[in-house]
Amino acid sequence: MGVTKRIMTDLVFSSWGGQVVDNRGLDPQAFEPAPLVHLPEFFKPDEKIKAFVGWDGIILRSADVDVVDLVKTYLEAVHGVSKDCNKCNYCTTGYAEMLDVLKDVYNGEASDEDLEFFENSGKAVIESSKCTIGKAGPIPALHLAKYFLNELKQKNQGEAVGSPGAYLSKVTAPCMDACPIHLDVPKYVEAIKNAKFDDALAVIRERLPLPGIVGRVCYHPCEQNCRRANADQPIAIRSLKRFAADQAVAKNQPTEFQVTPSVKTGKVAVIGTGPAGLTCAFHLALKAHQVTLFEKQPLNGGMLALGIPDYRLPSPVREGEIKTITDLGVELRSGVNIGSELTIGQLRAEGFQAFFLSIGAHECKNLGIEGEDLEGVYPGADFLRDVKLGKKIDPGKRVAVIGGGNVAIDAVRTAKRLGAENAFILYRRGREMPAHSEEVADCVAEGIEIRILVNPKRIIGENGKVKAVECLEMELGEQDASGRRRPVAVEGSEFILEVDGVIPALGQESDWACLGPDCQCTLTDWGTVRVNPYTFQTDDPDIFAGGDAVNGPRSVIEAAANGKKAAQSIDRFLNGLPVEADQEDYFDDLFRVIPVYDPQEEVRVPDKLERKTVSKLSPEIRKYSFEEVEQGYSTKEAVTEAERCLRCYRVVTLSV
Repeated sequence: MGVTKRIMTDLVFSSWGGQVVDNRGLDPQAFEPAPLVHLPEFFKPDEKIKAFVGWDGIILRSADVDVVDLVKTYLEAVHGVSKDCNKCNYCTTGYAEMLDVLKDVYNGEASDEDLEFFENSGKAVIESSKCTIGKAGPIPALHLAKYFLNELKQKNQGEAVGSPGAYLSKVTAPCMDACPIHLDVPKYVEAIKNAKFDDALAVIRERLPLPGIVGRVCYHPCEQNCRRANADQPIAIRSLKRFAADQAVAKNQPTEFQVTPSVKTGKVAVIGTGPAGLTCAFHLALKAHQVTLFEKQPLNGGMLALGIPDYRLPSPVREGEIKTITDLGVELRSGVNIGSELTIGQLRAEGFQAFFLSIGAHECKNLGIEGEDLEGVYPGADFLRDVKLGKKIDPGKRVAVIGGGNVAIDAVRTAKRLGAENAFILYRRGREMPAHSEEVADCVAEGIEIRILVNPKRIIGENGKVKAVECLEMELGEQDASGRRRPVAVEGSEFILEVDGVIPALGQESDWACLGPDCQCTLTDWGTVRVNPYTFQTDDPDIFAGGDAVNGPRSVIEAAANGKKAAQSIDRFLNGLPVEADQEDYFDDLFRVIPVYDPQEEVRVPDKLERKTVSKLSPEIRKYSFEEVEQGYSTKEAVTEAERCLRCYRVVTLSV
């Protein structure tokens, strides 16, 4: 079901991207190609795309498309979005006026002056509007008036201009599309701008039950696809999400959710309480399924609890958001090891009808070098987990953390806070580390050294304890499969670093002891469970999986998105409906080919407005404390930041 890019040579017409290709009336063999267009042939495997209209123009693959009807359907969708805002008067009235003209066209009552008014209304919307729904929304209508005037007149005279199709419309935005769980970012940012903080939180919680958590630890791909960045700086979307969540906590108000029972409800076991499991349980509970969360550890939250230090994610935030889920009637059973104490077969016998595996990736990968068994070697995820569980740990005065991911950064900053006088990173590649750039910057600000192009060769011990680590200098060679230059050891460059603690943090993998002989699930070559990438159903029909168990160590928001999608699939499974990809999945595929965000787009704004910086504890204070580093926005700061949003909704309509 994937889609690929290719130069289009089968288009009847395209005005996409400002490049007009008009092949109407030509023999298909003489069709001019459309280099700027990469429209897949199929939307669904059995559904061909006949036409596509959106923010950048009109694309026709079939000459039989009723382009007037198609654009009318599109304008109806755009008008619906514009009414939700109602800030720019002519944006709302202008779309209504254009639709009124098309109504007259269908009734055979439109004059030439009406058709001219139709075009002028579109231009007026663009000129008077402040946000993208007005700046880009009328473009297909203007192209209709310019390139399909004859079709408009034919329709007005009662003549057929093509066959009406089955239409699919979708509202998105660059930030929404980039967000794995597709939060309606413009809507909740707009609510914050209008000081409607409860409304903002309600929008977020339509999809995500963990706004305070994600508002702190998300790597915010939404901000990397924010059109405001093309003018000055991206909107601080993550910080605004946190602000909305913190407002509710500050008011200590109970959280209310609308539960809508599914036609058939069932009994579901969610194994693991990380972000995927919590989100899955939340959405199943909203459909009145009987959900039990099983957690192996005494702390709930998976890697949220055991892998993210309190200076990034305070425990009360995590505990509070888990409580909002259990308050929906979700049962929580902690300290239960599925696989050894209780099997999936036994749970089936207890009446559980479906399962969601969200066991995370807690098992540390080995360095594969001499000395890993010495006292003073603490695998990264184990080190962070033991600290969170309250175990007394002395990492030593000189601590080498090996790796360049988020676990490595968290481990070295934690070691510093536990009293290490010199905690530093050894990373075998260059400065382009996989850890989030903000975490790396905070690490450096705390005086922690990151030594790049260094790789450990062996750990040296004395009397069974770590004494030093022998390293090799590296240099970057040819590109590997990932596109990064492969690190190559410099011959004869060995050197010794005296340390009394080593924390390897090269990645984690899942422990699949929970899958006994009563399970038919299979694993991939990467050691993750094999699932349908759209439904998250495993090879065992009643078992679904998501999060790090499927993706390997990734982000909180990706895991949450998996959980939401799996909940939808489980609900369908329990109701005896086909478990299959849905329309949102197919639009996701489509937008990978026709991107919603163009990083090269020139975005003009009336005024350059600086992004509001979130205050942080001073490095000199925080490096000795587990107190939260980021302090969050004040009300004034949040509203001011939200005012920078360009409300970049994009509407598309397909004819299939």
